[in-house]
Amino acid sequence: MFSVETYAPLDQAKPVADNVWIFDGPVIGFQYAGLKLPFPTRMTVVRLSDGKLFVHSPIRLNDELRAAVDALGEVAYLIAPNTIHYAGVPDWQKAYPDAKAFCAPGVIKRAKSVGISVEFDAELADTPEAEWADEIEQVLVRGSYLNEAVFFHTKSKTLILTDLIENFEAPKIKSPIWRFMVRLFGTMDPHGSMPRDMRLTFAGYKDGLHKAVQTMIDWNPDYVVLAHGRCYDSRCVDELRRAFSWVLR
Repeated sequence: MFSVETYAPLDQAKPVADNVWIFDGPVIGFQYAGLKLPFPTRMTVVRLSDGKLFVHSPIRLNDELRAAVDALGEVAYLIAPNTIHYAGVPDWQKAYPDAKAFCAPGVIKRAKSVGISVEFDAELADTPEAEWADEIEQVLVRGSYLNEAVFFHTKSKTLILTDLIENFEAPKIKSPIWRFMVRLFGTMDPHGSMPRDMRLTFAGYKDGLHKAVQTMIDWNPDYVVLAHGRCYDSRCVDELRRAFSWVLR
């Protein structure tokens, strides 16, 4: 019923800055109101100064992807950044048993509710973990349903988001119905933002969200990675102000 194009080539390192890469993965079906909605997947890999890899929102793992990641360094940290992006972690833990896994608050409960067994070494908070504190800043955005940890690689000025902004490109959406729904949600490029239905999770948390967005703006990123859709590589602060105008006003 719904279909979208992927961001081919898949499972290959695509550099966005020094020591920062994105990897595009397959389209997955996200269950919503009885429908299976198509979402292209993307993970981000940051190589720290000691050669260890910070793997954000791990996508499904296969031999080609594993070889491409191993060529960059040692997989040391697996990040489940919010209460929706965690399903890929168990397979990565099996492949990299020495890697530490970190999750946003609420991930463990959410995973158990859908029958996914996964364990983590620690929950993410507003301050960076000691393992990457000298190189990656972070802030935790809290909501009633969605909690998302946001990261900023200071040297490359790369901001890493997950679902706080989605930015689908119309030419990649093959279903007219899904194209209509994306526009209805407010997540169509060039006007990508947080899905309108997801904003309800922050109805009682707007002060915290406002503070977190201001932190992102103050970081003054040169590149913004999004998990779904076109990323931002210019006028990034303007894009943040536009996408979060419903919070900042």
